[in-house]
Amino acid sequence: MTQLPDRIPVLDHGYVRLVDVMGDDLTVVNAAKVSFDKEASRFGSAEERLLAFLGREGHTSPFRHAVLSFEIYAPLMVARQWWKYVVGSDHTMEAWNESSRRYVTEEPTFLAIQPDGWRSAPQNRKQGSGEPLPADVGQRLSADLAAHYARSLELYEAAIAAGAAVEQARVFLPAYAMYVRWRWTASLQAVGHFLDQRLADDAQREIAAYARAVRTLAAARFPHALAALVSLSEPSAEARPAAEPDAVAPGAERP
Repeated sequence: MTQLPDRIPVLDHGYVRLVDVMGDDLTVVNAAKVSFDKEASRFGSAEERLLAFLGREGHTSPFRHAVLSFEIYAPLMVARQWWKYVVGSDHTMEAWNESSRRYVTEEPTFLAIQPDGWRSAPQNRKQGSGEPLPADVGQRLSADLAAHYARSLELYEAAIAAGAAVEQARVFLPAYAMYVRWRWTASLQAVGHFLDQRLADDAQREIAAYARAVRTLAAARFPHALAALVSLSEPSAEARPAAEPDAVAPGAERP
């Protein structure tokens, strides 16, 4: 029997771990079939066609009866983008519990950007990334970032040594780059909505890396139901847009 993955490393220190699952493809099918007082005991081609129909026609309420719970370890800039799928959702029930540096004093971990990992600001829009920066610029920025982290840690530790409360000493830590850990529990529909947004071509690359891990873990448990909501394959180079849009339309959720 094939061992399903439950944890996927992301970026330099991060990961996505599948903690728990409620339901399977048949759960979604039977949530839809109850409208006609019917129930399927096995998953077959008719059930697969039903899921495809539900996804294609936007009948997504049956997908809310399947639930996944993840643990994520990611930089705060990723966590804050992710959080909007909880506070901005009006069609799902989601839960979010995050580690707090009011209580946690473990050694802070920060996102390290390698010299060849720095991206330029795009020329034709206000968000996203452009081409890689020149090597000499990347070298300088990586060195500056490492020095900034080191100095911030010195100030943080000095504040604690001076007797400052941890909840105040944490202000010395560079917030956006610091790794945080949280649990995210969401319906399959909510997971599909997150993936549709964060696997888009104009999504920030760091959160897109986490979205790919979520897709892999969710697809292993809901191969047909998730495929009815989002694409489970990477787009080919030919299928990708030649250029990203100048701006996201009003009301969109990607930034």
